[in-house]
Amino acid sequence: QVQLVESGGGLVQAGGSLSLSCAASGRISSINVMGWYRQAPGKQREQRELVAIVTTGGGTDYADSVKGRFTISRDNAKNTVSLQMNSLKPEDTAVYYCNADISPSGRNYFAYWGQGTQVTVSS
Repeated sequence: QVQLVESGGGLVQAGGSLSLSCAASGRISSINVMGWYRQAPGKQREQRELVAIVTTGGGTDYADSVKGRFTISRDNAKNTVSLQMNSLKPEDTAVYYCNADISPSGRNYFAYWGQGTQVTVSS
């Protein structure tokens, strides 16, 4: 069984910084893309927004709204992915979810999600 466990998040004033971390554990043969999504207040699960992704080789991609402010990184040896968030804005307020494409057996990949962590930015 595969689990993604997030840590970090909380309440911060606009302009501040927060760091999120996510660790994958369990039966893992390999991990492809890892990333962070967020679900703003009042939005449905289907409306989760991609924040940032990072490939096994370190390639990254960001939502336009966070470029230059957020940095995603991963540690392949530890199966972790992190998100450093700087210059936070009230519109960054959301529940942030870790996501990873994981192969438990070395064959098919499946998308796994963390439980979510709340980030609240006050104005």
